[in-house]
Amino acid sequence: MHRDDDAEIIAAARVGFLDEAADMLQMFEQALLVMETTPDDAENLNAAFRAAHTIKGTAGLFGCDAVVLFTHEVETLLEGLRSGTLAVTDDISAALLEGFDQMATLLEEVRTGETSPVVHQRSLVLGEQLRRLHGVGGSPAATHAAHAAHDDGEDLLPEAGLANTSNATHASPAASAPTTWHLSLRFGEDALRNGLDPLAFIRYLGTMGRVLACHTLTDGLPPLAALDAESCHLGFELRLDTECGHQEIESVFEFACDDCSVKILPPEAGPQDFDALLAQRTEGDAEARSRLCTIWASLGGEPAGAVARPVAPTEPTAGPATPAPASPATPAPDRRAGRDRRAPGETRFVKVRADKLDHLIDLIGELVIAGSGAQMVANQESSPAFLEATQRVSELVQATRDGALALRMVPVGETFTRFQRVVRDTSKQLGKDIEFVITGGDTELDKSMVEMIADPLMHLVRNSLDHGLELPADRLAAGKPALGKLGINAYHEGGSICIEVTDNGRGLRRDRILAKAIERGLLPEGANPPNAEVWQLIFAAGFSTADKVTDLSGRGVGMDVVKRNIEALRGQISLTSVDGQGTTTQIRLPLTLAMIDGFLTTVGGVHYVLPLSVVSGCIALPRECLGAPERACGTFDLRGEVLPYLDLALFYGVAPGHLSAAETQRRSLVVVRDGAVRIGLVVDRLLGEHQTVIKPLAGIFRHLKALAGSTILGSGDVALVLDMQGLLEAALLANAKPANAKPANAKPANAKPANAKPANAKPAHARPDAKPACSTIASSEKQA
Repeated sequence: MHRDDDAEIIAAARVGFLDEAADMLQMFEQALLVMETTPDDAENLNAAFRAAHTIKGTAGLFGCDAVVLFTHEVETLLEGLRSGTLAVTDDISAALLEGFDQMATLLEEVRTGETSPVVHQRSLVLGEQLRRLHGVGGSPAATHAAHAAHDDGEDLLPEAGLANTSNATHASPAASAPTTWHLSLRFGEDALRNGLDPLAFIRYLGTMGRVLACHTLTDGLPPLAALDAESCHLGFELRLDTECGHQEIESVFEFACDDCSVKILPPEAGPQDFDALLAQRTEGDAEARSRLCTIWASLGGEPAGAVARPVAPTEPTAGPATPAPASPATPAPDRRAGRDRRAPGETRFVKVRADKLDHLIDLIGELVIAGSGAQMVANQESSPAFLEATQRVSELVQATRDGALALRMVPVGETFTRFQRVVRDTSKQLGKDIEFVITGGDTELDKSMVEMIADPLMHLVRNSLDHGLELPADRLAAGKPALGKLGINAYHEGGSICIEVTDNGRGLRRDRILAKAIERGLLPEGANPPNAEVWQLIFAAGFSTADKVTDLSGRGVGMDVVKRNIEALRGQISLTSVDGQGTTTQIRLPLTLAMIDGFLTTVGGVHYVLPLSVVSGCIALPRECLGAPERACGTFDLRGEVLPYLDLALFYGVAPGHLSAAETQRRSLVVVRDGAVRIGLVVDRLLGEHQTVIKPLAGIFRHLKALAGSTILGSGDVALVLDMQGLLEAALLANAKPANAKPANAKPANAKPANAKPANAKPAHARPDAKPACSTIASSEKQA
């Protein structure tokens, strides 16, 4: 039972390690990309080193030797850059990025539990390349030595029983070599509870050289009856033969300095250094001093003078002796000062499983619906106390809803930074000089949507790199700077988030797109549509104007999928381009797919919800609409501005006489704005703001573009959530069909259904200079 519990704990900790390693990998890659552009940024180099060191250290705790051995090579090269002995070059940057890829592959092996000899061989090849760049390629590789030791069954830490603690292993002739260091380790009582494994540290030291001798100290062990298995009472005295320096050895224990006391004596340490270490470890205890000297003698490393001087009886025992003044064995203050300590506010994070968060959002959605029902009952009862109580509950529900939704909001910049590596590698592959600029990375979006837009954005970025931006010679010939510019920008607008991918390349070729569209039968011969319609042809399935197929693009696959994926998120995608100057692709998305603040209306006995973020205002039904009761669309005058309107009742097929004359006079017009498009929607009743939990429509309704989903009202009735962009497109399509009909088959104007009126007919009460409604909507969309 206990063994199974331990296995579950280790498995859970392993998952946490892999999650943390993924975050560290992302930080590491970002630092490497910044290093290419600003190689003198010391803090960035430190960030890269810390990320690699954290991965190496935590991998050692879980016995992931392949990760530890390879990451050590990466860390060693980074240390050369940090110390200034090496300068950042293209070869070093490329090698470190390849090292990043290999680290990710090795961690994926840890995740899946499957190993590949190809991956192992790749680690050896890359490790040798990293050592060669560091200037130590000719020396025996520590990685190979460590593998050999492991294959031969050599244990870096000898078995030491609790009863017999005097046993130690050592290699005789090498103990006095000039590269032999002495390490004195004391682990704190909470080391095991904090996730530290003493054995892992000693095993890792073996990858830096050879552990010649090691003695386990068990003096601090309590009686068996009082022993706590989660407490650590161990210490170690060991001899390490390595060519590494003091700082590199000390960095092994960098992230464990709060739970481990480390004293390091260099190969040239003299008797006074060992005396100082004795004084610190024994604190004036003569018996402990003698015992420690005996252990050192068994290890075969301490100067004789350190053992020969006994402690005087009058020596104080209340505190540690003063250490040697100029010994490298007391670097603890510097080590702690150099540690990456975060402010308390920066470390207050809790990782939560995504499915638990989704379940919480669903429960809050049901709470919102139940709260609406309670509010409706309170209004019916007309009880002041009941109304006040439900109002308070409603405010708390709204605050809880906003807080829960905020948990799912993440900065889109985390997605944008993934493309830096893509831009870097692709630009080198294509021989192009490209500056990649990210703006608005702190703009927040629902996490589920961030994950879904990553692939569409990747395709757009690759398109700009391959098709849009020219080679340096071509740019210079066109009078443009050789350095091309690719940018991603995110910003909020009207309750939506807009993401733009912009390049200053060659732009879209209208003539080539038209020729290809006519060739494929998408347009009739001689067609001359406006630019906005021409650019939309790019989103047709299989459409491509590329002269040849490359590894990146040219097969006509992708842009149609991009549009489909964006529309599946209730978003829109549009293109603008200027020949020779560049192209901008804009994606507009709702902030969240879960819950919105809505504006509730009724039309023909059916409830409709408009996103509150698009509602500009509400006015009484204008006289232009009253003068044409059978017209589904037209124009009206809003404070001197001519705007189109759409009668939702007629648009959805409700008979014109569904309301009495008095009720018709009380109808209202809601002015909405979607991007740069403004339009009035005629509704029967205004019911005010409503917290809306969006429920997806069944599959048979997914072809209805004008509807974004449904919601449940407090009364139990179903309300439909309108999709503004889809509604405008459906209105244009419905009114475009009658325009192509033959006049001979047309009925009299007074008998014609509202949605069958010719598109070029003017409303009876429209202003003389007003455009037809559909053309006004279309022109507004083009301007947007």
